[in-house]
Amino acid sequence: MGEIRDTGIIDALRRQMAIAAARQAVAAGNLANVNTPGYRARAVDFTSALERELGGGISLTQTTSGHQAAETDAAAGTQEIEGLPARRDGNTVQIDRELLEMTSAAGDFARAQTALAAKFRLVRYAINEGR
Repeated sequence: MGEIRDTGIIDALRRQMAIAAARQAVAAGNLANVNTPGYRARAVDFTSALERELGGGISLTQTTSGHQAAETDAAAGTQEIEGLPARRDGNTVQIDRELLEMTSAAGDFARAQTALAAKFRLVRYAINEGR
């Protein structure tokens, strides 16, 4: 039976945090387009996001304001959400659904962050115990 190494745990937690951040960014983009006629709500495609993470992580792009932002929808592994009812203007964004998605993603991020902090506390304790 194989051992679970610290680097594997840290990498898994990093991936979880990156995917949660991508989910929040996509939900925020949907909310920003709630009044855009014809806009179709998008979601992170988990399989694509995981494959991208395993292949090297989320790359960041520089925005015009100087802040870093996640990749564009096509490159970030997002897809249009099928089966959502459209309003008269063709928009499929549902505010309640997007807020729930953002809350869920924030919870996933916080859980991974807490586990990662606990892992680093254990390492710090092991280092300081040798003194």
